[in-house]
Parts: sequence; C-alpha cells; structure tokens
Amino acid sequence: MQRLRLQPRQSGSIEAARPSAAAQPRISNRMRDALFGYLFISPQVIGFLILVLVPLIAVFYYGFRNQSLLTGTSDFAGFDNYVYMFERDALFGKVIVNSLVFMLGTVVFNVILSLVLAVMLMQLGRARTLYRVLFFAPVVTSGAAWAIVWRFILQGEQGTLNQFLATIGIDGPNWLYDANWAMLSVIITRVIKNAGLNIVIFTAALAMIPHDYAEAAHVDGANNRQVFTRITLPLLMPTILVVVILTMIGSMKVFDHIVLMTRGGPANATMVLIYYIYYQGFQFFETGYASALAVILFLISLVLTLVQWLSRKVFVYNEQ
Repeated sequence: MQRLRLQPRQSGSIEAARPSAAAQPRISNRMRDALFGYLFISPQVIGFLILVLVPLIAVFYYGFRNQSLLTGTSDFAGFDNYVYMFERDALFGKVIVNSLVFMLGTVVFNVILSLVLAVMLMQLGRARTLYRVLFFAPVVTSGAAWAIVWRFILQGEQGTLNQFLATIGIDGPNWLYDANWAMLSVIITRVIKNAGLNIVIFTAALAMIPHDYAEAAHVDGANNRQVFTRITLPLLMPTILVVVILTMIGSMKVFDHIVLMTRGGPANATMVLIYYIYYQGFQFFETGYASALAVILFLISLVLTLVQWLSRKVFVYNEQ
C-alpha cells in the first residue's frame, strides 16, 4: 500500500507578498506619548513666546534706545535712559519711595488682617465655609469695578464713608484728594480686596497643624496666647513667608486701583512705579524711557523672587 508523503508548505509566495518589518514605519509608544505631550503644551508654549518672552526681550531692547512715539525718533541711546533715571529725573526718587510705602503697607495690613481672620474662622464650625466664601468674594470681583465703587465711597462730603462719619460728629477728609490720606486709602481698598486669598491660604495651613500640639501645651499650663506665639506662629512661618513674598510682588503690579482712583495724585502722592511707566509711555509717549522703567520693575520683582527662593531654607523645616 502506497504511503502518502506530506510535502512542507511553501510559504515563499506569501512571505514575498508581505512587506518586511523594516519597511513598515512604526512609532514607539514613548515617541507617541512624547508627541502628544508636545502637542498638548504647544498652545501654552506659543502663548508664552508671543505674549511674554518676545515682549520681555523688546522691553530690554527699547530700554537702550531713545524711542518716542510723539516725535517719531528711534536711535540707540546706550545707558542714557538709566543715567537720566537715577541722576536727572526728580520724580523717580519719589516714585520709588511711594512704591515701597505702598508695598510695605499692603504687606503689613494684608498679612495681619488675613491671619487674624483665618484664626477666627478656625474657631467656627459649619459656618467656616460660608464666611470663607464671603471673604473670598472680593478677590474674584473685577478690579476696575472694585476701584470705581470705592472711589464713590471715599469721595468728599458726598461719599458714603464721610456721610457715615458725619452721623457720629466726625468731619472726614477728602480721602482721595488729600495727599496725607490718598496713599492710605488706596492701600486699605487693595488690602480688603485681596485679603480673602490669603485667608484661604492661612486657613489651609492652620488646618494642617495637628491639634495634639495645642492640647499638650494646654495640659502643661500654656494659655491661648502662648500656644499661638510659641507653637502655631512658628509652624506658620513657611506659609507667612510665601504670603509675604506673593503680596510684595503683587503690590508692585497694582495699576487699576491707581489709575481709576487717584491717577497718581494728588501732587504725585500715589505715583507708584507701575503707573509711572504708563505715565511716561502713554502720556508723554517716551516709550524708550518707559521701557527702561519697566526693566527696573522687572529687576525688583526678580530680586523679591530670589529672596523667597533663598529664604525658604530658613523657615521650612527639615529641608535639605
């Protein structure tokens, strides 16, 4: 009986029709993930380049030029803008002093007010969230609307505040047009608007402090003031540092309150650096000199940021 012999299957034709693995373009999972990552961040990167980096370079560039939109002149000036700023601009020194006063006043009042209110909120129960929302509401309010409302409140005899003071026999000043009160008025309105943000930060930091520390201190005979000054306040120092630096940097960029409430007056009493940049660039059209002033503002903000970066090791425990 003849046995059937099985022949091996010839797959040459099939393999010849199938393209080789080397001929197929294939993207690895890592490359695909990287590609999607770059696509997702590309709008942010493009926006940063167009809206931040390019204008920043342009500010440094025009700071070394004699640029005027009024006369149309544009030529290289070297360090002339900076020499004029520090040697011949009589208003620049007052602007720096006003900026420092505004910054220090904003930081001191803001930190103290927000910390006190945060400690008081921690004593509440279920109503804590409601009050925290109420204090945070001015933060999300339009800065322009906030400044306009307070401008009417702080008017002379027709202002709401002076009308209230008149009912108790006090003759209030014209807050925004008196050189002795204008800066304080702007500082207070700014503090009230932004205190809610720091209240939220402080309440979150207070909630992270274990209650065992305060209970142990009370068992040892410490009162509430000693617990706060010896335990709570030292543990809050990293948070206080962050709040102080953020408030300082933010105060250097306050523009809407100044332009809508005082316009730098009266008698340049509220002329801060950010408004002085606008004043030179869009009132006198000296864009070159305004750019040089903007460079100074950038350097001041940079120094404050470096202070925060270097000071964190002093207040943040166990950081190495």
